[in-house]
Amino acid sequence: MEAANYNASEIRDLDPVTFEVLRSHFDFCCERMSKVLQKTAFSPILSDILDYSNAVYDADIRLVSQSPGCPIHMAAMHFAAQESVNKYGKETLRPGDVVVLNDPFQGGTHIPDTTFTMPIFNSDKLLGFAVSRGHWQDLGGGAAGGQSFGTHIAGEGLRIPPLKLFNEYEMNQDLLALIKNNTRCPEYIEGDIQAHMGALKVAEQEFNRAVARYGLATVEVAMRELIAYTNRISRSRIEAIPDGEYAVTDFVDTDGFSEEPIKLAVKIAVEGEKMTVDFTGSDPQCVGAINSPLANTFSATYLALRFYLCPEAPANAGLFDAVDIVLPDDCWLNAKWPAPTIGCTTVTAAKINSSIWLAMSQAVPEDATGGTMSDVNWLVCAVTDPETRRQTVFSDLPAGGWGGMNDMDGASVRFDPTGNCMNLSAEVAELCYPIVYEAFDLRQDSAGPGTHRGGLGARLQFRFNGNAELSIETSRTLAGSPGVEGGQESRAQRLCKLLPDGSAEVIGGLADDGRWHNPLLAAYRFAPGEAFRIETGGGGGWGDPMARPVEHVLDDVLDDYISIDEARTSYGVVIDPEEQAVDITATEALRGKRCAA
Repeated sequence: MEAANYNASEIRDLDPVTFEVLRSHFDFCCERMSKVLQKTAFSPILSDILDYSNAVYDADIRLVSQSPGCPIHMAAMHFAAQESVNKYGKETLRPGDVVVLNDPFQGGTHIPDTTFTMPIFNSDKLLGFAVSRGHWQDLGGGAAGGQSFGTHIAGEGLRIPPLKLFNEYEMNQDLLALIKNNTRCPEYIEGDIQAHMGALKVAEQEFNRAVARYGLATVEVAMRELIAYTNRISRSRIEAIPDGEYAVTDFVDTDGFSEEPIKLAVKIAVEGEKMTVDFTGSDPQCVGAINSPLANTFSATYLALRFYLCPEAPANAGLFDAVDIVLPDDCWLNAKWPAPTIGCTTVTAAKINSSIWLAMSQAVPEDATGGTMSDVNWLVCAVTDPETRRQTVFSDLPAGGWGGMNDMDGASVRFDPTGNCMNLSAEVAELCYPIVYEAFDLRQDSAGPGTHRGGLGARLQFRFNGNAELSIETSRTLAGSPGVEGGQESRAQRLCKLLPDGSAEVIGGLADDGRWHNPLLAAYRFAPGEAFRIETGGGGGWGDPMARPVEHVLDDVLDDYISIDEARTSYGVVIDPEEQAVDITATEALRGKRCAA
């Protein structure tokens, strides 16, 4: 990514009130874009799950502001916008031109994430760009949602290079027809495109409203100043971190073909106000579909660091310029054609985020956090209605636990830090698809024990009324989320198939007999009356579990967060099952014995 061509010390020309007003205006612009997209989209993955992002950029295609929709899109959209503009050239673009792309090797990430870029003009002056990205329900491929988990990008669906979908507000009907011919859900396509277009028009309106009120020069200075503001904050936070190198090695269970886990090595080097994130030592490009294009890896890195460096500052290009990223050429985190990438924004981005958080826990131990469940658990099902014989496609994102921290327990059943998406509600799912949701509850004993335990995972279960094919990508099935500062790891994740007679079969993760089953499933078949269950992981614990206050352990037992056996085994707390009270004498003896060991 090119370094920004500004000097932060030379452009602080706005008074603080005007600065804050325009900062809020840009944020409001992106939030309004998102509201329009959500309210007008046809597909539930946009309208209900909220898997989208909207942003505005300056005329040099530098991020100015972004809605808090799906943060993993934060920097990746920058690459997509650059590729879109470079394809046609700024000088040829006119008001109402919209360029669409989803090509993972031209600024995209995985094929379902589709990006729309539109220039914003005031009279004939280019002000900036509006960008809207959404995860589309299906764009073909060997399995619903593109989750074919094959060995070539062609198996994951229609790959769109930068192409004009709108010319001066008029839709390209030929391109629309091509897209609709390459999806299992043609009924969603035109409505979703118009929803994205509506979002882009909002940005056009809001930019021109700002110019009308404050003047063109003031708006342009405000954009530069916002970026410089975030840059100053980021560099000052980096300078406050002790100089040194902080390294972590983590693994993804499999790429779908490998018998050995795929290694992710990250080293964060801090020197003064300079930070370098180096992925040297990570495995080469892999066979299966978890490879990450450069745009996705950069975006996951910036997102992870934003939590530490500038969480309160505007989300913009000022952070990008404060951090250098080193990616080896032959690396599964720097994917090249024809590598499959369908799992990059879910499995891989979550793993990058978690690994960087663990490395930063070494650098800033007072802000250490246990590992997250480190996966989005994105599933896609193609289900045939037994009455109409029409096949429908739906998605869900079963959440898990975040890690414990030095001052509190981890959050339970929370979407991975890479996104602010929602789960698909049972009401919407049963209204739109031939399925029945049977359970969505907390998974007892799933949290990593600690002085502050991790958050709990969940148990999601739904039954199919017709023939179905389920595809899902998940990880942390060999081991759970790691703890920090003496905390312990959580329970691992697991996928199960339930037969009509009530018997269950493990189809992903570790079975009770110790056998491990590949958790990357493509078009796994279910018969009518069979059910699917996912048991998501919790977060890793923070601190020694033996130091957790006894009354907190009892509260967890009474709330069914942990079992009486877990209280004794992991926390050394003995609870009378009849009285539902702590046996103080037995607890003191057991904890004393554990501490002396």
